[in-house]
Amino acid sequence: MNKSENACLTFDGACDAAIDVEGRIYQHFLQAIRLVRDEAAVAILRDAAIDRLQIKHKLEGAALKGEIDQQSVQGRVPTMELLLNCCDPSQIDAKADNRKALAFAIQLSKDALKFYRDMAEECSGAPMSELFTVLGDDQTRILQQLEYTYEEHFLPEN
Repeated sequence: MNKSENACLTFDGACDAAIDVEGRIYQHFLQAIRLVRDEAAVAILRDAAIDRLQIKHKLEGAALKGEIDQQSVQGRVPTMELLLNCCDPSQIDAKADNRKALAFAIQLSKDALKFYRDMAEECSGAPMSELFTVLGDDQTRILQQLEYTYEEHFLPEN
């Protein structure tokens, strides 16, 4: 049985897969924070890293309890689906400014959303499909906020 199948069949497997993804994304933020010199960019990266830790903590709590806290389930929100020319985690450098840091955070959030959506589809009909759908829906809130911030600060009015 591969990791994907285990994530589809057991709550523990689903939580483990999601915790692993959130941990990797957090590590990308941590590496960027240690590299980037611009204070505004570091603040953006730090806030995004804290969001990832909160998600990971929520997942770890769910793994301990054996269920996701249903009070926190809020549903999907629309995102702008901004197409930014950024960036794989290895492309952020010490010279990154706040715009690049925000684009980086958006890209990593899109990656998390894609993971959750792909897993929900891959697990379609299996018990954990709903869990991955909920996690993806939660991810849209984070992505929406990042996109609104990007739009507010960096997209010109037409």
